[in-house]
Amino acid sequence: MADRYTELQKLIGTQYAGDLSAVKADLSKLEAEGLVIRRATRQNKLKDAKVLVSLKNVSKKYKTGGEIVEALADINLEIREGEFMAVCGPSGSGKSTLLNLIGGLDKPTEGEILVNNYNLQKLKDRELSSYRNETIGFIFQFFYLQPYLNVLQNAEIPLVFRGVRRSERVAPTQKAIEQINLTKRTKHLPKELSGGETQRVGIARAVVGSPKIILADEPSANLDRANANEVVNLLRQINQDSKTCVIIVTHDELIADQTDRIVKMQDGKIVSDSNLL
Repeated sequence: MADRYTELQKLIGTQYAGDLSAVKADLSKLEAEGLVIRRATRQNKLKDAKVLVSLKNVSKKYKTGGEIVEALADINLEIREGEFMAVCGPSGSGKSTLLNLIGGLDKPTEGEILVNNYNLQKLKDRELSSYRNETIGFIFQFFYLQPYLNVLQNAEIPLVFRGVRRSERVAPTQKAIEQINLTKRTKHLPKELSGGETQRVGIARAVVGSPKIILADEPSANLDRANANEVVNLLRQINQDSKTCVIIVTHDELIADQTDRIVKMQDGKIVSDSNLL
């Protein structure tokens, strides 16, 4: 610590002439440059990965009373296998609508959506249910755990709907709970958990079926900073361990900055994309 203090004193006493604000500005600049380099390095590893999600000229319009609201306008977007990315923007920018379309919870008014070789517009309701259950893992802002089920039972719900036998659900559910570090809490009900623990159960529920894509809609919005960072770190670890594509919708720039790619939205349009591929 003393050596670092001495070096800092030398730094301030030379070209910065004691200007701490200039030191902070340069440190921020170096960090930003380092972030770009890290993103480029990670994304270059994905350059040969296949396109998992493709949106072509996608628009979504809603009728509210006698007014037509355009939630998405002519969206073109490709997402590859194994990406770890954020979709950012203010409320009403269309980011949650985009997530709902990729997740098969809604259909576009115009355009085409292809996900893992599924053409979502052509799927019937039963096929869409299977697509959501087998391809997508959902993480929600408000957790949506069943209050009368314990941690283990909540985490295994996607496998129950998939028709997996009870004996065959045990191993993947326990593995998912180990990933979120809640092995000692498997018998606890949601009301007995902290907010951070509750969201971790939501993550276990999302990954238990080994989905190709995890869609996280404002997963940190109801958490303090420490728990929010823990959630993002868990998602990063899952992304790296299983090559699962993770798409996080957030208005929190600190969360977005921890991802490898940031798509920014405004008024239903993509206004910037940090994709380096």
